[in-house]
Amino acid sequence: MTYTLENEQSRVTIQSNGAELSSFIRKDLDNLEYIWEADPAVWARHAPVLFPIVGRLPNDTYTYQGQSYRLTQHGFARDQDFTLVRQMPAELVLELRANEATRALFPFDFSLLISYRLAGPMLTIGWEVTNIGTGELLFGIGAHPAFRCPLLANEQFEDYEFVFDHLVTFERHLLEGGLLNGQTEPILNEETAMPLRYELFEQDALVLKNFDFTHVTLRSRRSERAVRVRFDGFPYLGLWTKGPGARFVCIEPWHGIASSVGDSGDLADKEGILTLQPGQEFVASYSITAE
Repeated sequence: MTYTLENEQSRVTIQSNGAELSSFIRKDLDNLEYIWEADPAVWARHAPVLFPIVGRLPNDTYTYQGQSYRLTQHGFARDQDFTLVRQMPAELVLELRANEATRALFPFDFSLLISYRLAGPMLTIGWEVTNIGTGELLFGIGAHPAFRCPLLANEQFEDYEFVFDHLVTFERHLLEGGLLNGQTEPILNEETAMPLRYELFEQDALVLKNFDFTHVTLRSRRSERAVRVRFDGFPYLGLWTKGPGARFVCIEPWHGIASSVGDSGDLADKEGILTLQPGQEFVASYSITAE
């Protein structure tokens, strides 16, 4: 099932499967589409929600209280059907609750509410995770929106750049088989923009920690078109595309991160893992502005 939010400037579409954003159109800009079309020959997703883990686990398994569980990269929420909680012209709230299928992979009772609120050209995506069980809840959650790049037919991927809100210096944390290998590589040194080229992603995603900027703008150097993602308070960020020729790029704010090579596999020891006691809630949000 799909849901639509709309105002004079924009129209967005969300799927009940995965509570996934599948379209963001600027009606007042010649109906320009900003979200990747999920071509199955390249990458068959638009903007999956990563829950209850972000990234990959060693051998796709973890242990909790001495028991072993299998959980593939980015968790299961992106493939689950969410139920409707509330729908208004500019707001949508969907929910996933723990069930028999999720408990076989993840032995915790939870409620995951995902909200979408549209105001002009800005879409705010909210997450509310609640521990509805009697024991602790361990989890991670992240965003993975994929934006068309280029946005216009007469442009190329290399015509675009990531623009930061001030001069930034950061390094990437390198991945090996989807796991952090403990190595880093410098990317920017007191710069405000990073021109895009496919070679940046030859070693998988750019994984960032300990950054001090709050938004990234994907901007064309040839036109005025851009999309800005704002993510105050997020400790991790991923930047990714599938590879040479892929006509999209992802800006991924995360509360969680891939495991490291040699990790114990115990979920409680996983870097970035969040913990909620019974009845506690975790709330976070980020926004997408189509320009």
